[in-house]
Amino acid sequence: MVRPFSGKEKKIEPLNTEDEELQEVVDEIKTIGEEPVDQMGQPNVKSIEEVVPFDELSIEEVTEQLKLSAQTVIKTCMDIRRGENVLIVCDPTTGDIGQALHEAANERSNRVLLIVMPKARHHGEEPPSPVANLMRQQQVVIAPTRYSLTHTRAIRQSQRGGARVATMPGMTNEMFSRGGMSADFSLIKQKISDLGPYFRRRRIVKVTSEQGTDVTFEVNWREWKLDDNGICNRPKMLTNLPAGKAFIMPREGTMNGTVVIDGSWESNLVDEPITFVIENGMVMDVKGGTIAAAIRQEFGEAAKRLRTKDRENVWTMAEFGFGMNPQARLSGNVLEDEKRLGTCYFSVGDNTALGGTSSVGIHIPGVLKNASVWLDDTLFISKGEFVLWNNQ
Repeated sequence: MVRPFSGKEKKIEPLNTEDEELQEVVDEIKTIGEEPVDQMGQPNVKSIEEVVPFDELSIEEVTEQLKLSAQTVIKTCMDIRRGENVLIVCDPTTGDIGQALHEAANERSNRVLLIVMPKARHHGEEPPSPVANLMRQQQVVIAPTRYSLTHTRAIRQSQRGGARVATMPGMTNEMFSRGGMSADFSLIKQKISDLGPYFRRRRIVKVTSEQGTDVTFEVNWREWKLDDNGICNRPKMLTNLPAGKAFIMPREGTMNGTVVIDGSWESNLVDEPITFVIENGMVMDVKGGTIAAAIRQEFGEAAKRLRTKDRENVWTMAEFGFGMNPQARLSGNVLEDEKRLGTCYFSVGDNTALGGTSSVGIHIPGVLKNASVWLDDTLFISKGEFVLWNNQ
């Protein structure tokens, strides 16, 4: 890849004031991406378009960027074919994205339905029954919504019926057009696939950080999920977009230690670290000022909706993973934060989508910025940098 304006500079006459302002813009573009390569060995160069803040674009420019991203989703990620039944589920916060996807999908199939459902109250809440019923009748379901539908019965039932599903919780117009959605998903697919040999026969995972994380747990190494790469073209597949992570369910009852979330929690950047004290796979205490109190309240309300014997399961440590998308940003939206290359995340709540027994209707991830990860006695990630690639 060639950097913008990277050709040899020519000698020019002294600039007037207007020319000086123009030259400042050119110089800003030329200095973007000074690091020659990222962790994946690819040129670390941003597009010229990202020099212009998204909120300064005209309505026409925003519409065009949404259209381009929607075409990527429809043609590359989902590979929609002629005549397929396609359902796009959005809510009032994602109407523009839903409309762009609807228009792009109509270029491939004449059996496309767009439905706007009420905004949910939290991640993992079931969609209204009419929406869930429609989902079961589709071959493709695309769900850009404020809160995640990934860990819902409606999604699982649509998958069992043969649908391939892409969820986009927390998606905004800006996120849909830039950052993780602009990644090379073919490269991400290759890099994630290459991880398989490093997981083989390793069953103990240890995660530490300078902020205080120190936790260990067991995994079944055969259960690592390596298909979150942005390509969702076969029946019963499920992906988040933007994609780019490897993840697994910790073996129930095996996690012990402390996890300190210092990147983001749910849909907010963390100002004060959040500390989870974990025993036998369950959160026993949450510390971290006002946000810790809000977390206890949110999970407490979710527990009240369950039978008494199931209420404590809302505190299950449900998922662990790390990001593999070099274009993803840490911006306060977990959908993209947990995909950022080198970050790790833990999720609390429902683990049934990964084969667990905690069916609790809430599933919230928190992101660690610069953690280190061991697989058995092998250092895999060191302070957010992949050791395996540095040794190649």
